[in-house]
Amino acid sequence: MIWHYEFSPARFWAMVLKEFIQMRRDRLTFGMMIGIPLMQLILFGYAINSDPKHLATAVLLADNGPQGRTLLYALQNSGYFDLVRQIKTESEGHDALARGEVQFVINIPENFTRDLLRGDRPAILVEADATDPGTTSNALSSLNILLTTALQNDLKGPLAFLSGTDGPIDLRVHALYNPEAITQYNIVPGLMGVVLTMTMVLITALAITRERESGTMENLLSMPTRPLEVLVGKIIPYVLVGYIQVGLILVAARFLFNVPMVGSISLLLVVSLVFIVANLAMGVTFSTMAENQRQAIQMGFFFFLPNILLSGFAFSFRGMPEWAQWIGEILPLTHFLRIVRGILLKGNGIEDVVWQLWQIALFTVVALAIGVKRYRQTLD
Repeated sequence: MIWHYEFSPARFWAMVLKEFIQMRRDRLTFGMMIGIPLMQLILFGYAINSDPKHLATAVLLADNGPQGRTLLYALQNSGYFDLVRQIKTESEGHDALARGEVQFVINIPENFTRDLLRGDRPAILVEADATDPGTTSNALSSLNILLTTALQNDLKGPLAFLSGTDGPIDLRVHALYNPEAITQYNIVPGLMGVVLTMTMVLITALAITRERESGTMENLLSMPTRPLEVLVGKIIPYVLVGYIQVGLILVAARFLFNVPMVGSISLLLVVSLVFIVANLAMGVTFSTMAENQRQAIQMGFFFFLPNILLSGFAFSFRGMPEWAQWIGEILPLTHFLRIVRGILLKGNGIEDVVWQLWQIALFTVVALAIGVKRYRQTLD
């Protein structure tokens, strides 16, 4: 056998041409090479914002004096606070914070204007949903300066004495649910959803493609089973795997990171079932669309990336532009993060999480319907 060690440009260009032909045939891989960097560029460039603004704020206004309205206008003009709702009682404000409907509740008490003009330094209470410290930190740090400068035009002439060194207003901030701004309280519960999304989708994405590549798919097609029976049958065993993961994360959260568990663990386990099935349905759907295991993994990764970036796990959800929030609302991880953090940190009950839960259930039904339809096409 004679070996040719000298470099051959002809053989080299033949190999290059061969790779281009292979790339053209595998359009999904080529699309991933272009699509993933483009997605990362758009998401990191436009959607990710470390200084969230326009945060939903509710106002409990018990004083209609001009100084109170001046403060509200100043808050609105700062860009951090969007006054989206006026509430009548403190309990209504607490409910809005617990359900995640608003990020802040600002309480301007009775006789605020009278006490201010007397020099009594009336107190303004600001309650914040601090489950995600990164969302509220910049807004809260701006409050002192904001409230002091907001009344500069009003406190002139005979009222100039009110602009003392201590300021005319006593600002009281209550950071609820995570007052010490401990990052683990926000990240560790969120990891439950991230781990389940990554593992459940990828595991089941390989289910039918593995059958096809090993040749056992033909046996499944020849059996008198309905598509729904096959797909559900493939999903059920991995539900147990998902619950094992949930259990491990809860144990670690409690004993390693001391995450408070205020709400019902039983409710969390029930909700987790819906979320697990949603991701398993998505994985099985990918497996019916992919031609091989490599494509199934690529589809799973393409689904996993926006879940991480647009769900509110890695970055503040309310800090993203509106179009990115609309995309995030479609993803089941977005709603599961709100549920698990709400149950563990806020003590939310079923009435507080049902809105998020039905959206995960709707995603499950749609994903499973697509999977059944694709499986029937394979049968044909």
